[in-house]
Amino acid sequence: MNHDRYSDDYIAAILAGHRVFAFVGASASSNRPSTFAMKYLLSKGYTVIPVNPGAAGQEILGQRVYARLADVPGPVEIVDIFRSPEAALEATRDAIAVRDKLGVKVIWMQLGIKNDQAAAEAEAAGLKVVMNRCPKIEFGRLSGEIQWVGVNTGTISSRRPKLAAHGVQSRLIAAKV
Repeated sequence: MNHDRYSDDYIAAILAGHRVFAFVGASASSNRPSTFAMKYLLSKGYTVIPVNPGAAGQEILGQRVYARLADVPGPVEIVDIFRSPEAALEATRDAIAVRDKLGVKVIWMQLGIKNDQAAAEAEAAGLKVVMNRCPKIEFGRLSGEIQWVGVNTGTISSRRPKLAAHGVQSRLIAAKV
């Protein structure tokens, strides 16, 4: 698979078909991107489980933090990696090791995180992969809530977003995402 570009249908199917994230590298700091993404996804009805050894046993946005992915009781469908590109390989291998126990289906690497070896290993294990994308931004973009750059346009219109014609928005809405 070409990990430089993803079709809207590919991303929409992941976001509409899977409801439980584990955020590997979630931060307890309220001004970090992982906290913004976690808060947004929780508000959209997703379950988000933070994984951070330094904050294990604490709570982030009311969600219990686990030290390792292997400690999460499950299920976890999407492992969202908020670590460096180099650390993404280890996080991916951890996810592959617990995929059957937790039900992992997708490895998602955040903006700026791309590791081709991790992607190859995940795909060889039967997992879908998304790299260098944020599920918060993708959800908002595909639902018409925000534009690609991740900000609310402030535009109120009765026109449906262009993506609705392709069924992407309707798939997200139908799945109550």
